[in-house]
Amino acid sequence: MLFNRKLEKPRVAAVIAAAGAASRMQGIDKQFEEICGVPVVVRTMLAFSDSDWIDEIIVVARAQDIPTMHALIRAWGVPKVRSVVAGGQTRQQSVQNGVEAVGYETQYVAVHDGARPLVNQQVIADAVIDAVRYGAAAAAVPVTDTVQVADENRRILSTPDRSTLFAVQTPQVFELERYRLAARKAEETGMDYTDDCQMLEAAGYPVYLARGDYDNIKITTPVDLVVATAMVEAAEGERI
Repeated sequence: MLFNRKLEKPRVAAVIAAAGAASRMQGIDKQFEEICGVPVVVRTMLAFSDSDWIDEIIVVARAQDIPTMHALIRAWGVPKVRSVVAGGQTRQQSVQNGVEAVGYETQYVAVHDGARPLVNQQVIADAVIDAVRYGAAAAAVPVTDTVQVADENRRILSTPDRSTLFAVQTPQVFELERYRLAARKAEETGMDYTDDCQMLEAAGYPVYLARGDYDNIKITTPVDLVVATAMVEAAEGERI
């Protein structure tokens, strides 16, 4: 992890997007479900608090969840949290609310899903370093399954070369001014993106892929909670 000598460690704010509706969780609020006794969102916040590359954390939550989020931050003694802000109607709006709350010295923002609690320190570091090198970077892993393009009748139209396909994860890290310019352009054109990389790309800013990790899963369904729990138990067992 060597920097070019002309580069200095930037000031990075992590924006934790935890304002989702959890529509695929069968009524379970994934942010507050526990994995081996620790709430999902707390594991996520602690991962970024532990990173030497992160200077502060902004948590974006549903308005009704803000008191609970503050209580969890106090109960678990999570450092580096600057504030908890209310999300918007869409993910893009929620992330923008978080970005607007960062400290004035912030140079880069690391946007991360609150429901990706198993992100490790190397993934965070690699995403930040690549963002400093290129202006924008996102954690990603090579796709291992064959992916096929089909029409509305599910008839296969093409089979892309798997070596060129990657599953994009978070964190996604952006130079702050680039992010703000891209967000302004999206607002002016009436676009609302479900992924921050899409927004940057649409504004003409290239995004590079940093090394992700297959364990950096997103808790989207109840099965994911079971899988994440098994992964944590296995990791803890190896340390005993």
